Amino acid sequence: MTTNPLDTGLFRLLSSLLGEAEAQTAFAQLQLLPALLQPVGERVTRAELAQALNMALFVDVTRRVPAGAAYVADCQRAGQRLVFDHGALRTVAWPSGALPPGEAAITRVLRPLGFAHAETYPLTRLKMTGRSWRHQDFPEDIAQFFVSELHPEQFSGEFQAAVSRVIGASRDPLAPEDLAALERLARDQQLPWGEALRLLPRLRACFERQHGVFELADYERLLAESAEMAWIATEGNAFNHATDRVANIEAVADLQRALDRPIKDTIETSKSGRVRQTAFRAATVQRQFLHEGQLVSRSVPGSFHEFIQRERDEQGLDLRFDAGNATGIFKMTAGATPAEAC
Repeated sequence: MTTNPLDTGLFRLLSSLLGEAEAQTAFAQLQLLPALLQPVGERVTRAELAQALNMALFVDVTRRVPAGAAYVADCQRAGQRLVFDHGALRTVAWPSGALPPGEAAITRVLRPLGFAHAETYPLTRLKMTGRSWRHQDFPEDIAQFFVSELHPEQFSGEFQAAVSRVIGASRDPLAPEDLAALERLARDQQLPWGEALRLLPRLRACFERQHGVFELADYERLLAESAEMAWIATEGNAFNHATDRVANIEAVADLQRALDRPIKDTIETSKSGRVRQTAFRAATVQRQFLHEGQLVSRSVPGSFHEFIQRERDEQGLDLRFDAGNATGIFKMTAGATPAEAC
């Protein structure tokens, strides 16, 4: 093992995606398990690929969420590294063109990387289902994925038709050679360097919006019945949020509130009492729509940054989630209406 990040396989992977300077910044921002900081060898393990992808997705959220970026910068100035607990994204269980429907678009990537389905969480009020995916090699140290599916069949016919128009011609970011590489990774739990370096940006591309511009009227139809589907329409499969695992969530929330940052008024607590969560409200972003044959821009909710405190039980750190907590956190992207054209 080496302590110099410039000599690790993980750093080589991440710098291939982000560039050396930004990879160094990410290494300084996030706490990393020493077992993942291995010298560059002949092959890349699934854990190294999973960690590199997670770090790149964390950096992406930080770029898109100003309050999150300010919080991360505060931690860096104080010499504190964040513990990346989990990232969350949303999918739609509906025909999606070339893209596999629902969570399958994402789980086909997670499984070969070493993630396994851990728990299922019915999000009944949202007409969604959430599932957690936990890494088999380092479950406490490689961030989990919380993947939710929205169920359009539980909404009106007009809503379903709008969903089809918005996502029905989605593209697939993975080519046949990428899927073949994922099959080899699932079989061998490692890849040669050349194959890993070529595959990693293709994996990151799975966490983007895969459909094109669509009618503003369809966005408004979706928003009228589901703020979550409206969010998916504009943001796609991008990380809805990334989460810092903290030791004292009340202290974090109080400090962010004192700094006048847009943090949630309350802390969500699981039924067990061992998992507590709060978050910044979603950043506002500009997205384009079609309206009367012209492109128009609207302000809509984007992503956000979350905080979680986990306690230990008899099995170790409680890595579970809570449907009630998740429903409360989902409200961070709800409640906004389209602004005037700009």
